[in-house]
Amino acid sequence: MAAYTVLLVDDEEEVIQVIMKKINWEGLGFSVVGYANNGVKALEMVEEFQPDVVMTDIKMPYMDGLELSNHIKTDYPTTKILIFTGFDEFEYAKEAIHLEIEEYILKPVNAVELMNVFAQVKIKLDQEISEKRNVEILQKYYMDSLPLLRANFYSTLIEGRIHEDEVSNYLSNYQISFTGPFFCCLVIYASPSQIPKEMNPLLLSMSVQKQAEERLGEKWQAKSFSYLGNTVLIVQLKNETEISELTDECDRFCKYAYRIIGAVVTVGIGQVCEDILELPQSYTDAREAVSYRAIYGTSRAINIKEIAPQEISKSGLSNDTDLSNLFKTIRLNPAPDIIKAVNKYLDHIFFSSKSLQQHHIAIMELISELYKFCINNDIVIEEFTEDMRKLYNSLLDLEPNALRKWLIDIGLTFHEKLISARSRSTKSFVSKAKEYVRNNYSDEDLSLDSICEVLGVSNSYFSTIFKKETGNSFIGYLTDYRTDQASRMLIGTNEKSYIIARNVGYSDPNYFSYVFKRRFGVSPSKYRTEHTKE
Repeated sequence: MAAYTVLLVDDEEEVIQVIMKKINWEGLGFSVVGYANNGVKALEMVEEFQPDVVMTDIKMPYMDGLELSNHIKTDYPTTKILIFTGFDEFEYAKEAIHLEIEEYILKPVNAVELMNVFAQVKIKLDQEISEKRNVEILQKYYMDSLPLLRANFYSTLIEGRIHEDEVSNYLSNYQISFTGPFFCCLVIYASPSQIPKEMNPLLLSMSVQKQAEERLGEKWQAKSFSYLGNTVLIVQLKNETEISELTDECDRFCKYAYRIIGAVVTVGIGQVCEDILELPQSYTDAREAVSYRAIYGTSRAINIKEIAPQEISKSGLSNDTDLSNLFKTIRLNPAPDIIKAVNKYLDHIFFSSKSLQQHHIAIMELISELYKFCINNDIVIEEFTEDMRKLYNSLLDLEPNALRKWLIDIGLTFHEKLISARSRSTKSFVSKAKEYVRNNYSDEDLSLDSICEVLGVSNSYFSTIFKKETGNSFIGYLTDYRTDQASRMLIGTNEKSYIIARNVGYSDPNYFSYVFKRRFGVSPSKYRTEHTKE
C-alpha cells in the first residue's frame, strides 16, 4: 500500500523543518506532501492534495488551526487532524474534542512521542482503508451473487416492472448482454404428473433446465431462469424469420428430453419483439401457448403465432411512449442515434398503419407532438410558425423516404438548437456571475456561497460550469479581479494600502498583502514603487 500523505501547518517554518527532519516518515508509512504557514494556504493545499493527515498549529495568521480543522472536517471528513500547540488552554482542548481531533499535542514535542502518535494514526487508517478497499472480497461476493441478481432481474423484466430509464443500469451492473436485435420468451413446462420412477420432481425440473441451457443456450444467446415452477428462456434472434427455426429446434428438444431423461416437456413460444421491455407480452403469450397442450399434445413446441395469430395482431398506431423515446434521443444522444430512433419510429410504428385513415391520424399526432416539443423547449423553426394545415397537407403528399428524410432533418435541427440553447444558458450564467463580481467585489462577504444564493443554483453545479467556461475557479477569478483592481488603485491613487485592501474586499490588510504578493510576486508597496517609477 502507498504511504499515507501528511500536510504540516505552522507559521514557524523552523518548527516544520525540525519535525520533517527528525521523524522517519518513510519508516512510519507516511510521506509529507507539503507545508503551509497559514490556515488559508493550508486549506488550498488540502483541496489540491487531499492528504490523509493534517498536523496543524492553532495560532496562525488569516485562519487559525481550529477554524482550518472545522473546514477540513466539513469538506474532507475522512482526513485525520492532529493539533500541536504551545497553548494548554481548556477552551482550545474543548473545541478540539468537539471537532473530533485525533490528538491534541502540546509543544515542545519530542520525536519519540510524535512517532508514537503517527503509529497509532496509521493503525486507524489501515483499518479504515482495509474495510473500504478490500476489492477482492467485494468482487468475489458480487460475482457469487450475480446469478441470483440476474435471475431476479429477468423475473422482474417479464413481469413488466422494469422502467425504461433503469434498463441500461441493470444490464451494466449485472453484466448482461442483450444484443438482439429481436427477442422472444420460451416457457418450458415439465409435466409433474408424468415423472420417471425414482425421479424427484425438483431434480427433474433442474435437469430439464440444464438440458435446455446446453441445447438452446449458446446458439440463441438465451438467458435462463426459473419462474413460477417453470424454466423460462429469453432468446435472441438476428431477424424475425428465425422464429421458425427456433420453433423446430424447441420441438426437437422436447423429443430429446423425453428420450434421454423421460421428461414430458412442452415448450411455449411467445411473440417476437424488438425491445426487451416488450418481453412481458411475449412471456404471457408463451405461457398461454403451453396451455394449448391439451389440444395439440405434449412433448412438443407450441408457437402462439402459429396457433392463434389473431391474439397478437398490432394496431400500428403510435403512442406517447414511442414518441417520448424519440424525443429523449433527440435531447440526449448524438446524430447517429437520432437517425436510428427516427427509422425505428417510422418503420415499426408509423408505416405500420393499415389504412389511409390511420396514416392521416398518425401524421396529425406527429405534427402535434413536434409542435409541443418546440413550445416546451423554446425552439423556433419555420415549419412550426406557419399554418399547421399547410404543413399537414404537405406531409400527406410525401412518399415514405421523403417523410423519413424530413423527420430526420427535423430531429437533427431540434438537437442542434437544444445544444445551442444549453450553451447560451451556461454562458449567460457565467456572464451574470462576472457582472456581479464587477459590481460587488468590494464586499468582503462576497463568496462562492453568496454568488450561488444570488443565482439560485448549487455550489457544485455553479463551480463546474464556471470552471468549464472560464478555466478558473470562482474564488480564483474573484481573487484575480480584486488584486487587479488593487494594482490599478496602487498606481492611480495615493490611498494607503490598508484603504485599498478594504476597497477591494479585504478587511485584513496583512492577508491582502499575502494574496497580492502571491499574485504579483511583490508586496503592494513595492509594486507601487516599481510601477510609479516606470
